[in-house]
Order: sequence, then C-alpha cells, then structure tokens
Amino acid sequence: MSELVLSAVDQGVLTLTFNRPETLNAWTDAMGRRYFDLLEEAERDPAVRAVVVTGAGKGFCSGADFKTLSAIQTGAYDEKPDPRPNTFPTSIAKPVIAAVNGACAGLGMVHALVCDLVFTAEDAKWTTAFPRRGLVAEYGLSWVLPRIMGQQRAMDVLLSGRVFTGREAYELGLVNRAVPGDGVVAAAQEYARDLAAHSSPASMSVIKRQVWRDWDVSLEESAKTATKEMLASFGRPDFAEGVASFLERRPPNFPSL
Repeated sequence: MSELVLSAVDQGVLTLTFNRPETLNAWTDAMGRRYFDLLEEAERDPAVRAVVVTGAGKGFCSGADFKTLSAIQTGAYDEKPDPRPNTFPTSIAKPVIAAVNGACAGLGMVHALVCDLVFTAEDAKWTTAFPRRGLVAEYGLSWVLPRIMGQQRAMDVLLSGRVFTGREAYELGLVNRAVPGDGVVAAAQEYARDLAAHSSPASMSVIKRQVWRDWDVSLEESAKTATKEMLASFGRPDFAEGVASFLERRPPNFPSL
C-alpha cells in the first residue's frame, strides 16, 4: 500500500505523490487511505511544516478508478469505505498545497480543491466531468466552487463538464498560480519551504482553521472568534519569537506545532 503514495521530506516540506501513473493516478480507496494516513502522520511529525501533493507521471488524479465505478454500477463493490471524508485535508493543522502537474478530473479535482492552495501547470487539463458521466457535483464541490470562483463560473465548469487548461483555471480564479512547463512541483515546494522557514506553525494552524470554518459563520461571529484567537496568540512563544526576530533582523526560529 505504501507504493500507492510516495512520501519525501525536505527542509520542512513533505511531498506526497499519488503513484498510479499508468492510470493517471485514478483514485482508489486504497490510495485514498494511504494518502490520508500520511497526512495524519504529517500532522504529528514536528519535522513537517507544510505538505505538497502532486501526481506521478502525466496526471495529478484523473478521477475515480473506472474499475471501482464499474463495480459500483454492477453492485459488485463491497470494499469498506474509509470513514474519513474526502474533505479530510481541510482538517489537517498544517498547510496542504496541491501541485497539479497534469490531468485533474472529477474526484481528482475535488482533491485538488480541498487543499489550502493550488498551483497548476499551465497545460494541465482540468474538468469536472460529472455531467458527461451521468453524475452530479460530488463531495462538496458545489459548495467549494462558487466560493472560489463565483456562481456563474462554477455553473459553467459544473454544467458543461468541459475540459479547460491550467492557464484558464488561473484566469477563472480557481487556482493560486499557473506555472509554465513542468515546474509546478518545484514552484509549490519553493512556496512551501518559504512557509516552513518564515511562518509560525501555530499561526498557520489557527489561520487555516479560521478560513475554512468562517465560510459558514457571520462576520460578527468571525470577528469574535478572531479576538479570542488573537488574545491566545499573545501568550504563545511564537509571538515572542516573531517580534524578536523582526527587531533583531534575523530569520525566525518558531517552535514546531
């Protein structure tokens, strides 16, 4: 199972690579379980401060594996599902960055967009694909997409199921950055290393929780929670180190999460 997702740590950044290149990294329950297990391990590992997720070969994730879909269609699928939802990366206390290197379709698009930031290759092919397979917007994508790119643009990519490039994904506001050629993983890793070197792990954890949680609350409730979180941050060693490193004009040495 460990071969399904490759794992490597460098300078505080864990890179996880979906490793089913012969299927453009089509999603299986086994691959998903291994991915989520590695995210849980990353959350506990003090050496990891940020995570980059990408795919081996020419694809990021081409969607659900067709053997799985066929088994579901015929009623032959009997594998016990993972209790962790597909939105599980949003609950990890460390930033998770998708580096979409190629085909990103259906369920693969879900897994890119439940990361905290998304980098894409300019020529990567994106598609929701759902209506062209007789399916619906899966796993909260109808909730995520309008919030990221606006309702009309979300309707376009969901209703049409059309293929669009990483460059258009950037123009639509769907991703943070579109990178020429095959440099997307390096660009995502460089960004993640900057987070690991200069951003407080405790601060990133709280900010991530605030951003994902605050989509469901009023401005007043968000402001009240932010005040409580800010008061708590004053008592952490991260605050003292952040101020000291600024005054001393040196890189910060924040404690691990």
